[in-house]
Amino acid sequence: MKAELISIGTELLLGQIVDTNAAFLASELPALGIDCYYISQVGDNLERLVETLGRAWARSDLVITTGGLGPTEDDLTREGIAALLGETMSVQPELEAQLRARFARLGRQMPESNLKQASLIPSAQPIANPVGSAPGWWVQRVAQEPAGTIQIIVAMPGVPSEMRRMWEHEVKPRLRQMAGGAVIVSRTLKVLGLGESNAEDMIRHLLGSTNPTIGTYAKQDGIHLRLTAKAPDEAQALGLIAPMEQQIRQVLGNAVYGVDDESPQAVVCDLLRKHGLVAATAEYGTAGALGSLLGQATGSPGCFAGGLQAGSHRGMRALGQRAGAAPMCSLVGPDGAIWLAALARTALGADIGLSLAGVLTPDPDEPAPVGAMYVALDDGISPPRTASLNYATTPTEMRRLGALAALNLLRLALLAR
Repeated sequence: MKAELISIGTELLLGQIVDTNAAFLASELPALGIDCYYISQVGDNLERLVETLGRAWARSDLVITTGGLGPTEDDLTREGIAALLGETMSVQPELEAQLRARFARLGRQMPESNLKQASLIPSAQPIANPVGSAPGWWVQRVAQEPAGTIQIIVAMPGVPSEMRRMWEHEVKPRLRQMAGGAVIVSRTLKVLGLGESNAEDMIRHLLGSTNPTIGTYAKQDGIHLRLTAKAPDEAQALGLIAPMEQQIRQVLGNAVYGVDDESPQAVVCDLLRKHGLVAATAEYGTAGALGSLLGQATGSPGCFAGGLQAGSHRGMRALGQRAGAAPMCSLVGPDGAIWLAALARTALGADIGLSLAGVLTPDPDEPAPVGAMYVALDDGISPPRTASLNYATTPTEMRRLGALAALNLLRLALLAR
């Protein structure tokens, strides 16, 4: 079954609301074995809505719409479906009675404009909506080409709470019975230390696979390699994914830091606890991006002693003086990063100090160019580890990328123990 999602409402096109409905439904369909090939947004215009519905009807087995089921003149989903199929809407006495009873329970007079929410076309069945005034529509027809196949339009409210309740209790169980029993399962391998194109080049010989398929994406927590398989059940789908995952891990090695919902900071904290170690951070010019990530990790109180941060050379020098550290001329560069890492370790009583230093805005006391960033790790035993980065991007993005590079330096050091 091939599905298409259509989100209806001019407010979506104006950027006034975010389309969370489509994201939710797209994540739900794979478990039913339903492929989603297209997602569209269209405003409250009947001509454009009918055009969008017609395109979806011509190429998909299942069309799911959200929005446009309200009582006002710009709620046009019913009218659009009726126009597409050449059918006439009429008010259903039973639905009208239910609607009037709902308003009576609320102690309100029902506006006559709400009456169209009790309308159906001959091909439509109502979908119950006990938490809202608008029933959904389940429209089902037998297609002419290929002969005998079924086409379906499911129209649900745009209010997320109403849509999700209708989906879970009314629509999803019915689709599960019709979908043929297959499931689509995905597993995501997460990568640090490689760019998107580098990672894809290294596994290019695997990209021709059709089941499972492999997709490469640049995300906020690194590069994601999504493996997706289709099979009669979840166990068989995972069985298809497993050998592909093994091949990717053999190629990428320790660049793969986690899977699915795992985060770099959680993986690092798990490694710290495994070795019985505690880390601390010191940051210059990064607004505490690194320490904030470690502090957010589950169980971080057991592995993170805290962090030092300053937005200026003068401020960090003052922190060093209070901690009794040796003076340092520059904080940006390998030596400066090492000094900061040692400061974090000794001042906060940690086993490992991790630093991140960069010039995101000009600092009169710091001669390093804007964009240069340095990372260092000091455990008081082994020679310090360092890394340098240079990003031609926004300060916010520099902080994010620098924090990930620092976490990855610590992760690799812990794996080497």
